[in-house]
Amino acid sequence: MAESVKRIFLDPSRCIGCRSCVAACRECDTHKGESMIYIDYVERHNTVASSPTLCMHCEDPLAPCAQVCPAQAILVSPDGVVQSADETRCIYCENCGYACPFGVPKFHRAGHYMQKCNLCYDRTSQGKGPMCATVCPTQAIFYGTYEEWLAAGRGQQGAKPVNTFYFGRQRVQTRNYVTMREQEDELDLMALVEQADMGLHADLPAATANQYAESWVNAETAGIPQRETQPSPWTPLQPLSPTPAPSPVPAQSES
Repeated sequence: MAESVKRIFLDPSRCIGCRSCVAACRECDTHKGESMIYIDYVERHNTVASSPTLCMHCEDPLAPCAQVCPAQAILVSPDGVVQSADETRCIYCENCGYACPFGVPKFHRAGHYMQKCNLCYDRTSQGKGPMCATVCPTQAIFYGTYEEWLAAGRGQQGAKPVNTFYFGRQRVQTRNYVTMREQEDELDLMALVEQADMGLHADLPAATANQYAESWVNAETAGIPQRETQPSPWTPLQPLSPTPAPSPVPAQSES
């Protein structure tokens, strides 16, 4: 049976870091000119690879951000889309930010409420694609059903969509998918964090800043004269005694 629910399929291997999705996300009226998409750069010292990150709309457990909201400001629509916080109900406790395993919620400092991707609900509820997916030049963000994803040729070369993530022992199943290799059924993010060195132990060439510089020598060896200072420079200087003015010489009269 064909699936009727359209989802987001993220393919980091297709992302070129052009940030078109970031600019398009600002056009969503519910975001008020702010983008809800992050562009993450992976192993920047070894590669220029990048990956878009947006709300994954967790299904199991269902929307951890909404479950920890004490004001019930975050609602989930019947089609599984986790909505952004209601400005009139949000109390700015930031619980949703701590509960989100993907670190997606953003906090509007001036308005004191939470914002996040709501899958451009004003568009997707009318059958249109979200802004990010419609402008992506490489289709790293693909919006559609699983059958449409396959029909677009995305299942070739061992590509496989994955929506099961592990954070240590915590298992999270999401509405959106990330394209992985065929032999992988889930993605252990904590294991990836342990493997990443963030450039701390990168095998980089030695710096060339000192190749054309002479070694440092002190002033005495270089023959640079030293300026004499007072024994106690912090002692205020004593004002000099005023020099007495010379006595006027009386004019001699001519005889």
